[in-house]
Amino acid sequence: MLYSFAERTKAMLSSPLHFMKARSARDSFISFAEELPAEELFPLSPLEAAAAAVISKSPAALQYGEPQGYLPLREWLCRDFKQMKKTEVDAKQILLTTGSQQAMDLLVRVYVEPGDHVLVEQPTSPGFLQILNMQGAVVVPVEGDREGIRPENLLKQMEQSRPKLLLVSPNFTNPTGILWSLERRKEVLEICKARGVLIVEDNSYGDLHFGGIGMKEFYSKYPSLFTLDEAGKGGQVLYIGSFSKTVVPALRTGWAAGHQAMIDMMVLAKQLADWQSSHFNQCLLHELLESSPFNIYEHIRMLNREYETRLKLMTELLKRPAWKNISYDVPEGGMFVWLKLPDALDSLALLKCSMEKGAAFLPGSLCYPNEGGSGYIRLNFTHPGRDELLLGMNLIGEAISEFTARS
Repeated sequence: MLYSFAERTKAMLSSPLHFMKARSARDSFISFAEELPAEELFPLSPLEAAAAAVISKSPAALQYGEPQGYLPLREWLCRDFKQMKKTEVDAKQILLTTGSQQAMDLLVRVYVEPGDHVLVEQPTSPGFLQILNMQGAVVVPVEGDREGIRPENLLKQMEQSRPKLLLVSPNFTNPTGILWSLERRKEVLEICKARGVLIVEDNSYGDLHFGGIGMKEFYSKYPSLFTLDEAGKGGQVLYIGSFSKTVVPALRTGWAAGHQAMIDMMVLAKQLADWQSSHFNQCLLHELLESSPFNIYEHIRMLNREYETRLKLMTELLKRPAWKNISYDVPEGGMFVWLKLPDALDSLALLKCSMEKGAAFLPGSLCYPNEGGSGYIRLNFTHPGRDELLLGMNLIGEAISEFTARS
């Protein structure tokens, strides 16, 4: 039978990410392309003990749960907001989702009509771009600098397109790793308030910050837009996050926090999508966070020390001759280094050559809503071990040397 798929499915089929993921499953293949933490740092023993404890307590953990998510875990998040971010949030303002990607998907389903204009950072998350394209949104990029989106560019695009929402990641933007200044956060929030534009703030990488700064100190110095908007009471910001980067991805537990009217509508969409995210996974996470010897804040400090070491190794490798014409900024946290390639070197052509050698990266074109980005690549430094990092960077360096020699 010849299937007639919806026109919007082209947004899914056009990405080379699927091919890269299939190749990266090979043991000998090294991928810098994906948004993966280091599995050798997963808290395996605490997770095993927490799972056993949850099952032994009651079979109710294996039953259906509430669409909005396990209340004790939402209450734990409220305490985390208060203790670490000095932000008062009610459990009714939180929806637990299957990762931060689903939080974005649910928001777009209930808030964005086909043809609506949505502003994004330029460049931005390829996964979020696919969600917006699937919904038929008109994606409008806003250029920024090392402090975040530039206010004058934001105002210009708002005047031209009358957008429905603005999607941003102020803490270590995917893919650039930019950390917005406090002044830029305040400016962007005030502009959106004055024009009634909803801000979706993705903080998937915010806890992964380097330099030995503590979590409370970091969020005091760089408060979220959500915090600056009085934790959603102003209704201006929807804040999304996830445990995938700090505990383990496979538990697939993220959240959205915002004004209750928005959360209530997203809960209705959640029921249509899958009724609820895994009740057992949420019970397991709560047991791990609340009742076990495991301390998530100590665990995150350990992650940050190790990831900072891997970042330093990557930047040292970038000083080798094969990378001499590359330019980049060293991020202060997150999971990625964003590189500008030598002039006339196309990232997709380089990717093909690099994959033949056994290593992959994310081509910059996947992070641009329109044409662009062909001269950039994104490297993940958190997933490859130190030996893999060394080998993989050498393989990509060989591919770069071959291209530059031809030119």
